[in-house]
Amino acid sequence: MSRAVQCQSCLPWGSWARLPRALAGCRGTRGVSGCAAAVPGPAGRCFLSRILGTSSISLPRGCVRYQGGSQQNSAQPSSSRHGQSQLRNVASSGAIKKHQKSLSAWFSHQPNEERQFGPSFSLDAVHVDPVIRESSLEEILKPSPDLTIQNQLQQPSRRVISLHNLFDMDACGRQVKNVVLYGTVGTGKSTLIKKMVVDWCHGRLPRFELVIPFSCEDLSHSHAHVSLRRLITKKYQHLRDVVPVLEASNLRVLFILNGLERLNLDFRLAGTELCCDPNEPVPPSAIVVNLLRKYLLPEASIIVTTRPSAVRRIPGKYVGRYAEICGFSDTNLQKLYFQMRLSQPGEESQDCSSAEQENLVEMLSRNLERHNQITAACFLPSYCWLVCTTLHFLYFTRAVPPSQTLTGIYTSFLRLNFSGEVLDSTDPTHISMMKYVAKTVGKLAYEGVMSRKTCFSEEDLQQCFEVEMKTESELNLLEVFRSDVFRFFLSPCVQPGKEHTFVFTIPAMQEYLAALYVVLGEKKTLAQRVGQELSEVIGKVSEDVAVVLNIISKVLPLRFLPVLFNLLKIFPRYFSRVSGKDKDAIAHTMAEELFKEEDYYNDDVLDQINSSILGVEGPMRHPDEAPDDEVFELFPIFMGGILSRRNRAILEQLGCSIKNLAAFEIAKAMKKTVIRKGRRGLPPSELMDYLFFLHEFQNERFTAEAVRSLRAVNLSSVKMTPLKCSVLASVMSTTCHEVEELNLTSCNLDSGSLRTLFPVLLRCKALHLQLNSLGSDACKEIRDLLLHDKCVVSSLRLANNPVGEQGARYLAEALAGNRSLTQLSLLHTALGDPGAEAIARHLAENQHLQELNLGYNSLTDAAALRVVEVAKRHETLDKVHLYFNDISEDGKRALDSLRMDRDGVRALVFLTAGTDVSDYWSHILNVVQRNLPFWDRERVRQHLALLLQDLESSRSQTANPWRKAKFLRVESEVKKMLGKLQDGTL
Repeated sequence: MSRAVQCQSCLPWGSWARLPRALAGCRGTRGVSGCAAAVPGPAGRCFLSRILGTSSISLPRGCVRYQGGSQQNSAQPSSSRHGQSQLRNVASSGAIKKHQKSLSAWFSHQPNEERQFGPSFSLDAVHVDPVIRESSLEEILKPSPDLTIQNQLQQPSRRVISLHNLFDMDACGRQVKNVVLYGTVGTGKSTLIKKMVVDWCHGRLPRFELVIPFSCEDLSHSHAHVSLRRLITKKYQHLRDVVPVLEASNLRVLFILNGLERLNLDFRLAGTELCCDPNEPVPPSAIVVNLLRKYLLPEASIIVTTRPSAVRRIPGKYVGRYAEICGFSDTNLQKLYFQMRLSQPGEESQDCSSAEQENLVEMLSRNLERHNQITAACFLPSYCWLVCTTLHFLYFTRAVPPSQTLTGIYTSFLRLNFSGEVLDSTDPTHISMMKYVAKTVGKLAYEGVMSRKTCFSEEDLQQCFEVEMKTESELNLLEVFRSDVFRFFLSPCVQPGKEHTFVFTIPAMQEYLAALYVVLGEKKTLAQRVGQELSEVIGKVSEDVAVVLNIISKVLPLRFLPVLFNLLKIFPRYFSRVSGKDKDAIAHTMAEELFKEEDYYNDDVLDQINSSILGVEGPMRHPDEAPDDEVFELFPIFMGGILSRRNRAILEQLGCSIKNLAAFEIAKAMKKTVIRKGRRGLPPSELMDYLFFLHEFQNERFTAEAVRSLRAVNLSSVKMTPLKCSVLASVMSTTCHEVEELNLTSCNLDSGSLRTLFPVLLRCKALHLQLNSLGSDACKEIRDLLLHDKCVVSSLRLANNPVGEQGARYLAEALAGNRSLTQLSLLHTALGDPGAEAIARHLAENQHLQELNLGYNSLTDAAALRVVEVAKRHETLDKVHLYFNDISEDGKRALDSLRMDRDGVRALVFLTAGTDVSDYWSHILNVVQRNLPFWDRERVRQHLALLLQDLESSRSQTANPWRKAKFLRVESEVKKMLGKLQDGTL
C-alpha cells in the first residue's frame, strides 16, 4: 500500500524506494490498522482530548526485579489479610462499575463525521479485528526490501498477536508489563484503543480490573506540577475511593497512554528525576517517564500508542513488547469490513433494497479481487472508512444538506486522521502535519495534475520534497514525514512495469491536495516569494525606523531621510496590490480546468468516482493497450469546495488557514471567468459537473447568479442518481426564475427522482422525460405536478415510458385541472384502448391543450375515433398524432372524414391525406428514425410496409403528375428506411 521511505539514519538521503522497519512495519506488509471499527486515525485521540484534559499518573515503585519492561515470572509477595479484604472491597464496590459505565458512554460515542456522512455504528456493531504483528526494536531500525503490492499480499513470518494477548509472557517466560503499539498515520491506533476500553467496560478484558486511559496530547498542554492522585481523581471522580488503595490493594491496573509522539520525554536522570510518591506534584511528562521506568506502580501494566518516528523516544530496556498494527493485510478482512459496513441499515439507506446493497458489496468485492489500486489503498482501515463513506454518499443519499459535499467528506477525513497534530513536537516551528502535507505533497499533486500524470518516479519525489531542504530542522521534519505520513498518501503502483513508481493511494486525493495547494497560495513564483518576504520585513521594521529617523531629523539636517523611508514604505502597499492578482490567477485556473474542452465528453465526475471504487464491468484492458488520457475533472471542483465556509473552518483546525477576505476575492474574480464560461452551451455530462461544482462551492449568491444565466438545462443521458437529483434540486433552488427547457431524456428517473426534483419541475416550461421507465407511480407524481397552482409546464414529453392504463388515468386527471400544458407527447407509452379512453373522457375539461401525441400505443379504430371526436369539440386542440397504431382502412377513412370537416382537427395517422401526401410525412418518418433503437424492429417493419402499401394505393388513385411525384419521393424514403432496417444499418 502506501509506500514509506527509509529513515535518514538507515539509508542514503535520496532513497525513496527502500523502507525501514519503522516505516514498513512488517516485511513487505503495510503497517495499517485493522481496527476499522468506526472511525480511523486520531478521531479517538481527539475524543480523548475532550474528555480527559490534562491527566497523567505516577505510581510508587516496588521491590521488583525488572528487566526490559518485563518482570520475572516469580511469585508475587503474598498480601496480608487486610490487603486482600481491601482488594475485595474495592473490586466489589460500585466505584469501578460507575467508572466502566462512564468510560463506555464516552468511548462508544462516535465523532460528528461518523453521524454526518452515514449511519452511526457502535464499535460492537461494525468492527473487524486488526492484524497485529509482534516486532522488536532491531526490526524497526532494520531496513526492509522494496515495498510492492505483491510483497504486501505475502505475509511475513512474524507472529500475529491479538490485542487481548499483548501482555502475555514473552519468549523468555517473563511477564510483559510495558507494550508499545505503533503504526503510521491512518492505521487506526486510536480506534483500536477505543475498542479495547469498550471491551473492558463490557467485561471482555478480564485480565485487568481497572483501566485508566490518558491522552498524551492533553498531557503535553499541561505545564503545571500535579500529583498522580490529583490527576486521576480530577478526571475520574468515581475513582476517589480507589486511588488511595491502588498500591496496597494490588489491583490489576492498565494505564493507556495514547499518542506518545505528542510528549517530549527525557529518560535521563538529569532530565527527569525519580519519583515514587503518587502524592508528589511533578510535571506530567515526569509521571509518564516514571511509570515506564516502573518506579511508579511497578505492578501496573502500560500500553503506549505512537507513530513510528517516536518509538525510539522510549529506551528499549523499558519496553517488554513491540507490536505493529498491520491492518487489513488480507483482502478477506477488507471484504468483511465492507460487508458489515454497507449492509448496516441506516436512516438514509432505508429506501434502498437489500438486493441493491448486496449488489454494491458484490461489485466492490470483485474489484478487490483484481488486486488493483483500491486493494492497496484498503490496507489502511482509514481508507476503508473513506470508501464506505463515499459509497454511502453516492448511493444512499436521498437529500443533500449543505454540510454534505464530496469536498466535505475528504476534508473531514483528513481532520479525523490528522486533527491538529504537529508533524514533530520536538521541532521549534511546530508546523502542523496538514500544512506540511499541503506544501510538499500538494506540490507533487499539483504538478501531476498540470502534466496530467498519476505515476511519480523517485526523481519526482526528490524534486518536490528535497530540493528546498536548507536547514537541519527541515531535514528532520522530512525524516519524520517519511516515517509517519508518506505511506498515507502515496503507495507503490500496481500496474505491470510500474512497480517502482508511486501513485496516490486514493486517486481523488491527488486532486484534493492539488486544489488545496493552489487555494492556500502555495503556488508562487520565485519573484512572488522574495517579494512577500521582503514586504513582511519592511512592514515589521518600518514603524520603528520611522520613529528613530524623525528624532534624528530634528537634531541633524537630514530631512530627506524620512522622505526616502516613506517612499520605501510604499513597497508593502504596492506588493499587496500585486499579490491580489494571485486571486485572479486562482479563479482563472479554476475556470480553465472546469471547462476544458478535451474533457467535455467524459463521464461526469460522480460516475468517475463510482468507477474508481467499484471498477468498470466488462473485459479488462490488455496490458499492451495504450491507456486513456488521465482526467482531473475533480481538481477545480475541489478548489471550489475548499473555499466553502465550513471546509475553511475545518482546515483552520488543521493549520491550513484560508482567510475570509481571500475567499471573497477569489469568488469575486470567479464571476468574471467561471460564470461567463458557464453560459456557453455545455455537453450534458459537463453541465452536470458544473452544477456539482456550484453545489460544492456552497456560495448561495454566486450560485444564484450562475443559475440565472442557465435558461435551458440539458442533462440527457446523464444517469441521474438520487444524489445527482438532490444536487440539481439544491442548486436550482437558489433562484425562482423560470427555466425555458429541462431535458432529462434517458436519465434513469423514477418516482423518487421526480419527488426530489418537484420544485425544479414546477418552473420548467418545456419538460423532456422520455426513455426513463416511468410507470404509474411516476405518473401520480406528474399528476400532482400538473395540478399544482404554480406549475408553468407547457410542453411535456413522456415518450417511450411504460405509462400503462393506470398511468393514463393519472395523466387524464391532470389534464382536467391543468391550466398551462399545451403539448403532451405519450408516444409509445403502452396506453392501449383503456388508456386512450381515460384521456378522452377528461379531455373535454381541458381548455389549453393544443397538441396530443398518442402514436404507437396499439389503439384500435374505436379508441382512435373516440379521441378525435372529443378533440374535434376542443377549443384549442388542433393536432392529434395517431400513427403506428392498429387502425384499419375503415378507421382511416372515418378519421379522414372528420378531418374534412371545417371544425375538425388534424389527425396524423398515415403518410397520406386522401389522394395527397400528408404535410407531416417527414415529421412522422423522423419520429420513427429517432425512436427506432427503442422500438420493436419487427413491428416497425410491419408498420412501414403498411405505410408503403397505403402510399402506392393513394398514388394509383390520383392523376395529378405533381402529386404522383410527391408520392414517389415519399415512397423512396420509406423503401430506403425498410432496406436499412433489414440490413441492420438503421
